[in-house]
Amino acid sequence: MSIPASAANHPDDRGHLLTEQANPRSAQLDQLSPLELVDLFNQEDQRTLEAIAAAREPLAQAIATITTALRQGGRLFYIGAGTSGRLGVLDAAECPPTFCTPPDLVQGILAGGPAALIRSSEGLEDIFEDGEAAMADRQVNALDVVVGITAGGTTPYVKGALHAARQRGAKTVFIACVPADQVPAEVDIDIRLLVGPELLAGSTRLKAGTVTKMALNILSTGAMVRLGKVYGNRMVDVAVTNSKLRDRALRILCDLTDLDRAAAAELLDRSGQQVKLALMMHLGHLDADTAQAQLTAHQGQLRPALAAAEGS
Repeated sequence: MSIPASAANHPDDRGHLLTEQANPRSAQLDQLSPLELVDLFNQEDQRTLEAIAAAREPLAQAIATITTALRQGGRLFYIGAGTSGRLGVLDAAECPPTFCTPPDLVQGILAGGPAALIRSSEGLEDIFEDGEAAMADRQVNALDVVVGITAGGTTPYVKGALHAARQRGAKTVFIACVPADQVPAEVDIDIRLLVGPELLAGSTRLKAGTVTKMALNILSTGAMVRLGKVYGNRMVDVAVTNSKLRDRALRILCDLTDLDRAAAAELLDRSGQQVKLALMMHLGHLDADTAQAQLTAHQGQLRPALAAAEGS
């Protein structure tokens, strides 16, 4: 069933939502000492771990869906407003340096655009049609996955984007911090992160923001692991773009081979600053072109490529 734009632009009263309720454990928040504040925040933040554990199955389904889409040439989009949207932009922005992905592979879309990253423009979240337009602007199609992020679940901008994404054949994922019976969603994968009312009533940049960041970490990192951008627990597709990342690349090579730092540096240079290729060359006893051909034949997966090289 589609979401009427008129209804989405005039959501029902949100006061009943879990994210808007007052937390009885913080009723005296304004009277607490600094240490008591820290302790209370720490106690409440334990609920983020519980929420992630409770959502383990849909999170795993989302990882599998995103992996399949990216492997088939699709893209991953995060879309949201306010804190939710900013967290999506942050996660997307961190994929290229961590996993050497092209900038358009994982994209964050924020209501209000780049200006809303540093200046609040939450009023723009109420326009259902703008969310639809964002999907058209990026030519979202059946190969893509669109993750709508909204703590309270009611953001018309996100609802519009998911509605349009489904019409375009994309897979859709919904991340919210309210139960499905409060705010239902017609999506392929429904992830509910129920952390309860905030210590500061309605301030979803707190627990809701924290648990959303955790979930996005799991989705993007999990998908990249499945795509072969990790060997063991090392980011072997790290982009070597500055001295810190070159140092990390050299440490990875030294740790995973018998090379000293000087030899690792020479190998890294011969690989064109590509850690995975360097490992394939050294561990597989191959020249750069043959090593690259092996990786390509195994969809960039280092472990099966090495196994094939050893068996040949």
